[in-house]
Amino acid sequence: MSVSEEIRSRLEAAFAPDRLDVTDESERHRGHSGWREGGQTHFRVVIAAPSFAAMTRVERHRAVHAALGPDLVGRIHALALTVEG
Repeated sequence: MSVSEEIRSRLEAAFAPDRLDVTDESERHRGHSGWREGGQTHFRVVIAAPSFAAMTRVERHRAVHAALGPDLVGRIHALALTVEG
């Protein structure tokens, strides 16, 4: 399973989102710090779920990171998040 697929799977399981976009932007960062051959290092995630409505921006980001887990977050160099409630 690719990192993109793992991100999608874990976030769907944790939040049952109304919207989930996972974009691998690794190729745009070729040659930059953290980039690896084969990509799967730089991601943009847009997620919207009712469970985020009562959370602050920081709580939302922490919840996403917790759902992804340290093992997966450790394999990602950059993660741009847009989290909506």
